[in-house]
Amino acid sequence: MPPLLSLFGAGMLAGGMNALAGGGSFVTLPALIAAGVPSVEANASSTVALWPGGAASAWTYHAGFGPVCGVGVRPMLAATLTGGLAGALLLLWTPSSAFDQVLPWLLLLATLALAFGRKAGAALRGRVRGRAGLVLLSQFGLGIYGGYFGGAVGLMMMAAWSLLGEGNIKALNAPRTLLVTAANSVAALAFVLAGAVRWPQTLAMLAGGLVGGTAGARLGRVVPPGVSRAMTLCWTVAITAVFFVRAYLRAP
Repeated sequence: MPPLLSLFGAGMLAGGMNALAGGGSFVTLPALIAAGVPSVEANASSTVALWPGGAASAWTYHAGFGPVCGVGVRPMLAATLTGGLAGALLLLWTPSSAFDQVLPWLLLLATLALAFGRKAGAALRGRVRGRAGLVLLSQFGLGIYGGYFGGAVGLMMMAAWSLLGEGNIKALNAPRTLLVTAANSVAALAFVLAGAVRWPQTLAMLAGGLVGGTAGARLGRVVPPGVSRAMTLCWTVAITAVFFVRAYLRAP
């Protein structure tokens, strides 16, 4: 199969996963690396390829943006954008050889967030008093992670906000989507300006992601959430294991 066609298929799968349960970067990033793209450029290209789907989701929620832990959307957005830019620059300054060693741990962190993020958020709810400074500092850190890698950052935000005392979880979907997209947007812009994006591969994935996202949204109406989430977790665990082997156990 031609490489760009394979990447289009990977984009379709990633778009469908994001529409169903998240975890699309666990498809796009390995596919780009398998296509011969160095890991830092693969991560940058993956961010750009998945950005339109996230932006479209943020727009659908635009009427529901509201405060988080008592902090308004504008300061939260400023903290996220600043952190996202810092994370993107940190990625660009990271050699691919070093990122190859860090990547399995980032994938493991994202897998744990996918597996336990919601339960952890509920269990930790209100354990720390959410003063504005602490909320913004936490959001800045999440922005750095989002710009640097970003896997399951939305679930991490929900868990952090629950820990800081936010109790209306349903109302958080809109600000979560906005702030994740904000971190991805500033990171994507930095990657484009730095010339870190492999455009033929990225555009093939982007097109596939738009198709897969539409199909996944329709499929989500008939597939039980537990089934799609279980399938996503199986995939993320497998990919994480492969990258640990790639980084630490393969023959020199």
